[in-house]
Amino acid sequence: MNHALVLNASFEPLHVVSWQRAIQLLFQGKVEVVEESDQEVRTIKFTIKIPAVLRLLKYIPIKTKKDMIRFSRANVFLRDNHTCQYCGKKQPKSNLTLDHITPIVQGGRKCWENIVTACKLCNQLKGGRTPQEAGLHLIRKPNKPNWLPAAFLQFNLSITPQRWRIYLNVKSELNIPEE
Repeated sequence: MNHALVLNASFEPLHVVSWQRAIQLLFQGKVEVVEESDQEVRTIKFTIKIPAVLRLLKYIPIKTKKDMIRFSRANVFLRDNHTCQYCGKKQPKSNLTLDHITPIVQGGRKCWENIVTACKLCNQLKGGRTPQEAGLHLIRKPNKPNWLPAAFLQFNLSITPQRWRIYLNVKSELNIPEE
């Protein structure tokens, strides 16, 4: 197991963190371990089981968190549905870039309204110009999303760890394969 599920103090799923971050949160006293994995981390002085499910000791109000939609590469890709905003083709993350509609050299800013997802080919074609100067057209005008990407985490149920399933409200009658 390379990741741990983090639950709010009310046992609502919040996000997934790496096992290293999970141990860090544990040693900082911010979480308690609800479920452990079978794997261990060994140091010279001690051995610790890797956490599989953690619960925050302090409740984080979800409503407050919704107002703070973090501007990030991953969230821009989610907003644009991993689709190039110039050619309209859905691409894997490895073929996507972020593009400033108005380039920084022309006074463009790093914000939701000025950055879109672009495939590498369209981004190279556009270069340091505006879409109009490059002869490209935006599929849709970018804006700040009004949803919380973390609230829409999708788990591939065929690989969702068994220890997470009761916290994700996965129904047992789905006949989901074990890990």
